[in-house]
Amino acid sequence: KMASPEPKGLVPFTRESLELMEQRIAKKHNEEHEEDLKPNSDLEVGKELPFVYGNLPQGMVSEPLEDVDPYYQNKNTFMILNKKRTIFRFNATWCTLSPFNSIRRATVKILQSTFFRLLILISVLIDCIFMSLTEGPKWGQELQITLLAIYTFEILVKLIARGIWTGSFYFFGDPWNWLDFSVTLFEHITIYSPLNFTPIFRVARSLRILKIIPLNQGVKSYVGILLQCLKKLTGVIILTLFFLIIFSLIGMGFFMGKLKHKCFRWPQENETETLHNRTRNPCYSRETENFYYLEGERYALLCGNRSDASQCPEGYECIKAGMNPDNGYTNFDNFGWALLALFRLMTQDYPEALYHQILYASGKVYMIFFIIISFWFAFYMASLFLGILAMSYEEEKQTAAEKTKKIETEFQHTLLQEENEAAEAKTTQIEMKKRSPTSMITSLDMLDDATIRHKEEHKKSQKRCPLCWYKFAKIFLIWNCSPCWLKLKEFVHVIIMHPFSDLFLTICIILNIYFLAMECYPMSATTFSVLSIGNLVFIGIFTTEMIFKIIAMHPYGYFQVGWNIYDSIIVFLGLAELFLANVHGLDVFRSFRVLRIFKLGKYWPTFEILKLTLIKSLGALKDLILLFYTFLFFSAVVGTKLFGLSYKAYIYNLDKDCQLPRWHMGDFFHSFLNVFRILCGEWVETLWDCFDTAGQFSCVPFYMMVILIGNLLILYLFVALVLSFSSCNAATHAESEEAKNLQCAMARIKKGICYVLSKILCKRLNVPKDTVDNVNDTHVKENISGHTLSELSNTEGVLKDKGKSSGTEKTTVTENESESLIPSPSASETVPIASGESDIENLDNKEIQSKSGYGSSKEKVKPSSSSECSTVDIAISEEEEMINEHEKPKHPKNSYERRSSPGQISRESKRGKIWRNIRKTCCKIVENSFFKCFIGLVTLLSTGALAFEDIYINQRKTIKILLEYADMIFTYIFILEMLLKWMAYGFKAYFTNGWHRLDFMVVIVFCLNLIGKSQELKLLTSIKFLRALRVLSQFERMKVVVRALMKTTLPALNVFLVCLMIWLAYSIIGVHLFAGTFYECIDPTSGERFPTYEVRNKSDCESLVFNESMPWENAKLNFDNVGNGFLSLLQVATFNGWIDIMNSAVDSTGVHMQPDFEVNIYMYCYFIGFIIIGLFLPLTMLVGVILANFNKHKIKQGGSNIFITEKQEKQYLTLKKLMYEDSRKTIPWPGNKFRRFIFDLVTSQAFNIIIMVLICLQAITLMIQSDEQSRQMDTAVLWLQMLFIILYTGECVLKLIAFRCNYFTSGWNVLDFIVVIFSITDQGLLLPLIGEYYLVLPSFLKLIVLSRIIHILRPGKGPKVFHDLLLPLVLFLPALLNISLLIFLVMFIYAIFGMYNFAYVKKEAGINDVSNFETFGSSMLCLFQVTIFAGWDGMLNAIFNSKWSDCDPDKINPGTQVRGDCGSPIVGIIYFVSYILIAWLIIVNMYIVLVMEFVNIASKKTAKTLSEDDFRKFFQVWRRFDPDGTQYIDSSKLSDFAAALDAPLFMAKPNKGQLVAMDLPMAVGDRIHCLDILLAFTKRVVGKDVRMEKLLSEMESGFILANPFKITYEPITTTLKRKQEAVSATIIQRAYKSYRLRQSDKKTSDIHMIDDDREVQATKEDA
Repeated sequence: KMASPEPKGLVPFTRESLELMEQRIAKKHNEEHEEDLKPNSDLEVGKELPFVYGNLPQGMVSEPLEDVDPYYQNKNTFMILNKKRTIFRFNATWCTLSPFNSIRRATVKILQSTFFRLLILISVLIDCIFMSLTEGPKWGQELQITLLAIYTFEILVKLIARGIWTGSFYFFGDPWNWLDFSVTLFEHITIYSPLNFTPIFRVARSLRILKIIPLNQGVKSYVGILLQCLKKLTGVIILTLFFLIIFSLIGMGFFMGKLKHKCFRWPQENETETLHNRTRNPCYSRETENFYYLEGERYALLCGNRSDASQCPEGYECIKAGMNPDNGYTNFDNFGWALLALFRLMTQDYPEALYHQILYASGKVYMIFFIIISFWFAFYMASLFLGILAMSYEEEKQTAAEKTKKIETEFQHTLLQEENEAAEAKTTQIEMKKRSPTSMITSLDMLDDATIRHKEEHKKSQKRCPLCWYKFAKIFLIWNCSPCWLKLKEFVHVIIMHPFSDLFLTICIILNIYFLAMECYPMSATTFSVLSIGNLVFIGIFTTEMIFKIIAMHPYGYFQVGWNIYDSIIVFLGLAELFLANVHGLDVFRSFRVLRIFKLGKYWPTFEILKLTLIKSLGALKDLILLFYTFLFFSAVVGTKLFGLSYKAYIYNLDKDCQLPRWHMGDFFHSFLNVFRILCGEWVETLWDCFDTAGQFSCVPFYMMVILIGNLLILYLFVALVLSFSSCNAATHAESEEAKNLQCAMARIKKGICYVLSKILCKRLNVPKDTVDNVNDTHVKENISGHTLSELSNTEGVLKDKGKSSGTEKTTVTENESESLIPSPSASETVPIASGESDIENLDNKEIQSKSGYGSSKEKVKPSSSSECSTVDIAISEEEEMINEHEKPKHPKNSYERRSSPGQISRESKRGKIWRNIRKTCCKIVENSFFKCFIGLVTLLSTGALAFEDIYINQRKTIKILLEYADMIFTYIFILEMLLKWMAYGFKAYFTNGWHRLDFMVVIVFCLNLIGKSQELKLLTSIKFLRALRVLSQFERMKVVVRALMKTTLPALNVFLVCLMIWLAYSIIGVHLFAGTFYECIDPTSGERFPTYEVRNKSDCESLVFNESMPWENAKLNFDNVGNGFLSLLQVATFNGWIDIMNSAVDSTGVHMQPDFEVNIYMYCYFIGFIIIGLFLPLTMLVGVILANFNKHKIKQGGSNIFITEKQEKQYLTLKKLMYEDSRKTIPWPGNKFRRFIFDLVTSQAFNIIIMVLICLQAITLMIQSDEQSRQMDTAVLWLQMLFIILYTGECVLKLIAFRCNYFTSGWNVLDFIVVIFSITDQGLLLPLIGEYYLVLPSFLKLIVLSRIIHILRPGKGPKVFHDLLLPLVLFLPALLNISLLIFLVMFIYAIFGMYNFAYVKKEAGINDVSNFETFGSSMLCLFQVTIFAGWDGMLNAIFNSKWSDCDPDKINPGTQVRGDCGSPIVGIIYFVSYILIAWLIIVNMYIVLVMEFVNIASKKTAKTLSEDDFRKFFQVWRRFDPDGTQYIDSSKLSDFAAALDAPLFMAKPNKGQLVAMDLPMAVGDRIHCLDILLAFTKRVVGKDVRMEKLLSEMESGFILANPFKITYEPITTTLKRKQEAVSATIIQRAYKSYRLRQSDKKTSDIHMIDDDREVQATKEDA
């Protein structure tokens, strides 16, 4: 229970308070039951005291006060408030001085003072700056000692003020104090100790940066939030490690030792020595010389012995020799390196290199391994992380909203109470002033003055500026001088605020953007002059606008508007550029021109909404952003201190010239860049450099820390921004006046154009209309205006009236007749116009309408009309079109039914009857399911035939001839299908359907292809790839995905344009900074750039004697114009080729100047800014808007997934039920004692645990293996595997004995049986019998053996968290299948296009023997890379070869008539950019679907509701307790039953007290019915609600109807009554026993008295 604050006054903490607190604590310890209170979140340490507690008197500032939180009133604490009402809490006793000790009071005041905290903050910031310096100043040692003294003083103050203990509010109770104390103590030891701790000290002192976190309460709270997220991510992290281990072991089985296979040329001499070194010495120099190297490659060519692997050239042989690629760091030779390689693939860092290496060495078939890793594993794990972070953020957001609402309510209540008290005090004051003495009147006046002063202070706090500024503004900034000035002001106001003025300014802004985008290199003098004059004109226009608005609005009113301030800044920057144009070094003002682009934002509502949402979101997340940059700074400093000296000491391992690489950690700036690159996803190459200089044991922990923590921060920030944009409501944002004026101006122009056109058309088409038609028009319009849309869509009166007035008899076909196409005897014969296939989407079709949806469409037709036998559809009247336009939004796209033609044909018309039968027959044909299947099959065949037309088609004459004939057959079939549909549907119905239009376009492509082949026109044959688009119209699954993509992405087009505007601004800045500076002089012999001391500029380069072939070359990707800038920025955004672009930028020195190494190093900031502002923020905007559209359309469809069909929706629900149901089948208990013993053994939990342990031990056995391990290791592993085989065989035999034939009824048992069989085969027991040819490769045998480890994921056997995390993936499979089909189709189309256009491109850069466009398979490999945004820059670089210097346009390609190996840059750019955009949209939607599926499942679990799955689980557990199906259980089993249930019905033990309190009805024999238990448990979960009461009553009535025999068992008592009876009986029994005991004691005492009397009497008688 939360301790609710009560607005009572603050009380000083005195000795009496301490004594009362100790008494309460002592009393509390004596009490048995403690009240379960929780701390109030509003009264936490570091937060401000809420206003509900009243004002803070000056005398209570920095003084001990009694704690206002009821939770701490008995916790031996007191609190202190500073001037800002910030709460500080301290312990009163135990291991500390008394709260009333003067020393402690002084330290407490120091600790809570703002000045002290500011001093510490400044010290930390100075220390951070000092640590970032590579070489500190001379006085650095003194500064360090001074800062150390400040930190030591802070620790002493905290120790005295808080006390030395580890509890709450003690010094060592805060982990941040532990960090401060440890670092400070280590610094003292380092300074005063004779030992050398300098290396450790450099790293440990960097922890001081983290001291910024506790100094900011907001940042500290985010650390707590992220720690809570880590707890929730525990299951995902474990599952990720589990899959990483599995895939690493699979990789070891497939690729162990394969990456050492190279093409080797045997030397002619000293062959024995070479053989010896080939097997054992990978660094032997002779071997290295004899390897085969591709041109420009650093490492030798890898090869394999498979037919689909890379083959060696003639004279070379593929052998295992040398070291692994990338200096030996890329391999699968042991578990550690395999795990690193899989982690690299999961994070998608430079995957194309590993991808090519594996395919070269092992074969292209292993592409399946990479598809699973990239498309499933990486995608699924990222979705899980995003889903949990999204849930965490939403929970925090909801909690914060509830707190804010609660505080606002309490604050308003307090203000209202204060006003009431003030009113009462005022009344009392008036009454008391009349009869009170002067002293009392004075005190009341003081109270009244205090109240008034409090209100004035509150009003002043609401003002943004002091009062003097308002007076100044009123005098100097509001110009109301004279009537003439006011008239001028009104005149200017009318001009500048006119809608056409805003339209003119908008046109000027667009023209200015166009002028800015025209700048390029090289640029002619004329163009330069035009652009300069244009710049002057635009500056003048914007300056005039500013002056006019200042005159119209006064300076005070002008600068109150944010956009006006922005406009004035642009004007001042433009004027400054003009005045400083001739000053050297101030060219940077040119770049400020791009700010004019964003002037368009005030006329663009979407931009305004996104801007406001972004500002609001960044304001709310400012502490998270500060935490991220703190971590970034901390990582950079740690990297510098940890590896800086190593990079300089071991630089010879990286560069033979001992020059530091571009990416190192030798200084802070480069370390910061390196950390930023790691967070961008590229870490493996710099990790290899770190391995070469600092070693593996120090580099791996640092890199893992940066990757894991940094990505957690980035993902949380990304999720927060995406959810902010997705929840943005455009309706809450008001349009600006400028946007309204622009719309008004456009509306006026449109109105004027329409008016002029109407006048012109009326003069030309002045035809008199029929009177009847005019009446009908009026009648229809009146009906339309007088009825709602729903009435119009459900009535036929309007059209019937129209039909009656025309005097023509019309009848319609009934619904059944429409479906069967059989005319009714009672109706006149009509021509059926079929609605087409069931998948038609036809909102615009005016003649295919159902009775229920569209009404009965009719029109007057003359008997002699020629339309009786025409295939052209009969025209629809304007009235019907009008109604249809109103009705269109009211009906879904898939609701069409067939109906008859509105035109009637007489029975006597033989020609009409023949035509009707022909169309009926065509309609039956095209609607037939076999016809649809045949067309679908032909579509697949025609599409698949495209894959055979590769560069080898001319060498395969038979296949080529078959394909030519197949093309003709396909063409004729599709033409015939089109003609049939024309006959069945009519032209209008056919061409108003989008899918039919697509089919028509494909038929045109087929025809053009045939024409192109006959006329040998390559252009017509090259568009053959468009044939594959027909697949979209034939399969419903793809159509559903396409529709969903259009629904989610098309509304985001406006946001995409905003993002494009941001990119345009960065591209223009890039042109200003780098245009013409990427040229360099290349040495043709080495291919490297000349150093600047040899070549300084273009003239020196051209003067070189030995370099005659245009040595002054430009980079292929540059910023010479805006188009190239866009392409360069796209590569930076996808992190492909961005390193080369940044290298060219930081080396640039100027136009016609030779670049120099990192001479312009701070140009890295341009790209960092683009990645943050131009990539990260626009990405969050787009994803947020797409997510919002997805949720909107999902809600419209009733919560169902918009990426699956209706049939798949049913499959989804069935799959969901199967996942929740218990898949284990009940196996009968054997009758034989021995089998019964075995059965109990194998079904016990202990046996299951033992098997799981064996599986894990076998996995560990696989992990310890490595390539070229010793023979002793081989022997040990062999014996261990034999032991596991024996144990698994024993398990299999035991289960076969226990279960017999039932053993094979479980899929898991079948898997175990197969694994046992193949395990025996793998160890060689059966392989010698087979011979030298393996039936199954040993690597695949290991994979089958390893498959047993998936038992850990088995529901009911493995951890439940795994089942919960895998459930969203299983439920996502239908949508994943549909989206994957679309991705495959897109890849197929682009692969065919690539084969037609890039098959003969020169092999270099990204195009090689594996990734090329020569065949369909190789093209798909290329597109797989591009789909995961990997390596497309290299392919585009090869396609850019279009000049004589780069390629040979006359090269003869054997086997074909195509000449040349050049590419087409324009086609290549369009090809890759369009594919990247389409793939990105599809993949983003994939992420959204899976993440939302996970969030929905998790939210249902956390919500206080019950689903059908919860009830199903209830009855599953019930069957275990009631195997006979009596629907009753004994009351003694109720506790165990409640503990066996799953959440939220679960009740943990001890639960008997809760069960008794439920007051459950009990029947004869102390039995309880299942419905009574279910209803009681449901009420406990959902609480008491009217809706839930209704639901429970429906459940009860339904259950009774289904099971009527329950009525015969009437309850005789309840659990509560039975408990009361038992307690009463116990009390009575105890009382009776006590009574009997007292009676027995009395009788015993009487007997003893009698005995004593007898003894006395006997004694007397004896005496």
